[in-house]
Amino acid sequence: MAKGITVKVEGLKDLENALKQLPQANAKAVLRRTLKEAGEPIARAARAKAPKFEMHLSESIDVGTKLSRRQAGLHKKQSPVEMFVGPGPDPAAHLDEFGSVHGPAQPFMRPAWDENKSKALDTIANLTWVEIEKTAARLAKKAAKGK
Repeated sequence: MAKGITVKVEGLKDLENALKQLPQANAKAVLRRTLKEAGEPIARAARAKAPKFEMHLSESIDVGTKLSRRQAGLHKKQSPVEMFVGPGPDPAAHLDEFGSVHGPAQPFMRPAWDENKSKALDTIANLTWVEIEKTAARLAKKAAKGK
């Protein structure tokens, strides 16, 4: 069984500290917005690379926080905020990606990741700061209005 790709980015201690200054729900929302934005180029590339004879496959590729029941059964949550990029619940999608005895591999997810991982990591690093600043300003405005 293939495992998902885990990325650990180090050197973002200031970012982590800034997120800790926000209420937990707001910090999670910042990360969800950022991760969704960072995952979109990967999803677009995967849709373009998915085998054309299976239109439902390319249409099912998305960025989101939920996995299908089958996918969730294989996943161990490792972070308070997770975002997934990939095909929907079609149990045969992995056969296109990795191949089988009945047909060769037609990778679409891995090449999409390889082409976009640097951009995704840059988006995460940069957009998270923007989202933190927007959220902090919104919270400050709300607090000033409440006084």
